[in-house]
Amino acid sequence: MADPGLSQRARRHRELQRAMPGHLAGDDPEHVSGRLVASWQRSEDYGVPLDDIEPSFVGTLNDESLFFECGREVLAGLHQTLVNEPVSLMLTDADGLVLNRMSGDSSLLRALDKVHLAPGFAYAERTVGTNGLGLAIADRVPTVVRADEHYALSLCTYTCAAVPVLDPVSGRLEGCVNLTTWSTQSSELLLALAQSAASNTSALMLARSRGQRPRPAQRGEVFRVETPRLEPGSGTLADLGPGWTEAVARARAAIADGRIVAAVGEEGSGRATSLAQAMRREYPRERILAASPPAPQDSEAWIGLWTPELGKPDTGILVRDVDRLPAWVAEHIRDLVLQARVRTTPGTQVPFCVTAGSFEAIPAALAPLVDTVVAVPALRERPEDVMPLAHHVARRTRGRGVTVTPSAQSALTACGWAGNVRQLVDVVTQAARRTDTLDVRHLPADVLSGSSRRLTRIEAFERDEIVRVITRPGTSMQDAAEELGMSRATVYRKLAQYDIHVPRSGS
Repeated sequence: MADPGLSQRARRHRELQRAMPGHLAGDDPEHVSGRLVASWQRSEDYGVPLDDIEPSFVGTLNDESLFFECGREVLAGLHQTLVNEPVSLMLTDADGLVLNRMSGDSSLLRALDKVHLAPGFAYAERTVGTNGLGLAIADRVPTVVRADEHYALSLCTYTCAAVPVLDPVSGRLEGCVNLTTWSTQSSELLLALAQSAASNTSALMLARSRGQRPRPAQRGEVFRVETPRLEPGSGTLADLGPGWTEAVARARAAIADGRIVAAVGEEGSGRATSLAQAMRREYPRERILAASPPAPQDSEAWIGLWTPELGKPDTGILVRDVDRLPAWVAEHIRDLVLQARVRTTPGTQVPFCVTAGSFEAIPAALAPLVDTVVAVPALRERPEDVMPLAHHVARRTRGRGVTVTPSAQSALTACGWAGNVRQLVDVVTQAARRTDTLDVRHLPADVLSGSSRRLTRIEAFERDEIVRVITRPGTSMQDAAEELGMSRATVYRKLAQYDIHVPRSGS
């Protein structure tokens, strides 16, 4: 008897498995992973056809990104070792758009063309249903989808292994490496090859990222925000410029009305801090729990740490970076939030808030819950906040005030702060640990350089040396040229090349 609780695809999977030769009456062929069933259900909710698919054609490909450059190079090397194997290697972006494809098997390529698994076509769950690369992107974990595990029956002749690739510096999802073969082929090594290619791509991206340090692996955090320490992010100052105070005021007003608030903006801009301050002002005596997503494979344990607190009358919940959550985790949180809000007595709700890069980046399961979106401006749009934050960070680092010279103030205020408040905190913390008077020479080269292009390691080293020399007190341009082994004209040309601006002392 059909189970009405199953998705159409799950029922079809059961029928196909039972019809397979060798099936015994006592077998449990319909048993599939929870991730797969959840993906089938999402595919059905998206309205993906069960029998055939029509992926959307985008056409415009970003073939100039560091991810594409490094991924293509890695896959080209792997392709040389698999040129005689029936395997197609491809890169996709974070939205499932196929960027390139390599295979030495012409019959496989022709077959993939028929289902539009080709450059320019989007293969996300939303457009084609459950498939290897779509599920890997949705859940952010290595994934194999075999034969009849695909949602669309037209894809059941293939097996796909896909592994997400994260930017090693920012932690942002860049896309995935996907390997596709016939469903009749052994898939035992397919995932291992995809994992190796994804790991090598990430390592190559790091090597070409101007020598920046890799972002630490995601570690799930759940902690209580105490009254003296309002922030789960960086900085506790409330008396800042109008851009910040307006964002906090909007969040507070929404929280007071019992609405679910999403703070959106660039990473490190203070999204979580603004929500924490708004919560604390509205609920000065309640607990506030802040939760940061863990690595995807640790999600189940992470959920168990804090979700029992949902709906308690004295506890507010702040979930950071929901755009990093696997799709199944977002769905689970949605269900728990809805249940908690039903149980809560009207007029006694305490807040549930989230942060993300943009509203569009919020998982589809959570987006409908959001009542109010508060945009937190980037630090470069709030130059009036730079020095108050810098003095606050220095005082917190040293336990007392630190003098900042006028030239350093000019440099700090003029900086574009690509890493926002988080970058400012790191810069000032490191400087305040070394000096009582923070001068321009204590600032890193990237604060004084406006160059937005990606520098090679040699270029970054050259830029840093130029900054080190010309910021030394009492050093003239002629002195700098002699120490650097360049002519004065070359030094000036290099200053323009790297867009280096060093404020004069006393300016």
